[in-house]
Amino acid sequence: MISWQDGLETRLQAGKGYRNTLHCIISIYKKENVTGFFKGLSFPLASITLYNSLVFGFFSNTQRLISRYRYGDGRHPCSMLDLTVASMLTGLVSVGVGAPVDLVKIRLQMQTQPVLAENFNLAGNGSVPLRSMGIQSQSLYRGPLHCISTILQNEGIQGLYRGAGAMILRDVPGYTLYFIPYTLFCNWMNPDANASPHPCCICLAGGLAGSISWVTATPTDVVKSRLQADAVQHRKYKGILHCIVQSYKTEGIHVFFRGATVNAIRGFPMCATMFLGYELSLQFLRSF
Repeated sequence: MISWQDGLETRLQAGKGYRNTLHCIISIYKKENVTGFFKGLSFPLASITLYNSLVFGFFSNTQRLISRYRYGDGRHPCSMLDLTVASMLTGLVSVGVGAPVDLVKIRLQMQTQPVLAENFNLAGNGSVPLRSMGIQSQSLYRGPLHCISTILQNEGIQGLYRGAGAMILRDVPGYTLYFIPYTLFCNWMNPDANASPHPCCICLAGGLAGSISWVTATPTDVVKSRLQADAVQHRKYKGILHCIVQSYKTEGIHVFFRGATVNAIRGFPMCATMFLGYELSLQFLRSF
């Protein structure tokens, strides 16, 4: 599930000039109208089915393989250790598809940001400092496909995976704090292990797990977003550690929690819907 909050989160984490969430919303609306909240979402929307199928399919099959290897029965309930291993492997594998999708989305969203140029070459005037001048950036990409082809031409295949290291640091623990709380909440609200959880329990457990996962993943999500948006105008960060150090030096510790409120709000309905679809699909397939 992709929503307009996704673009808001990207602007807060990788953009400049926003004092808080409300100021970011007002600024986007004033400069870009309602359409500004939905920029860069066409590609994630087109690929979200593939991505979620990969994530939940890999998670289920990994659990089954672990149960078959450890207990000799693929239907044997997994222990917390089994679920942790399955969750971490799912987070690692998800980056293969998720990194390029996130990169294209962020590049499209951030190309509308004004560039605060430290040095801007004017014809005949050499290098003129314009630190306080906002220069509206021109659109570099006409759409998702043009964005992908441009990145491949300029940066090669590795360009599509810029920020993948930070995404691994986000998703490996992030998916652990996604599936484990969901399982614990479901078990707590549905003591009968043999009965299928009620849809309301699934939605509540999935929503709470999603909010927990997204909020705790916010610091690494900020680093990932900044690395992926970095090449829109010029390369500012050399890598993950350099991005962390520079962000901390210039904006303080609070910079790593930008977008946490948005993540908590959007994480609940998004993950509640995904887990409901996942559980209903499993119940349907098991009925045959």
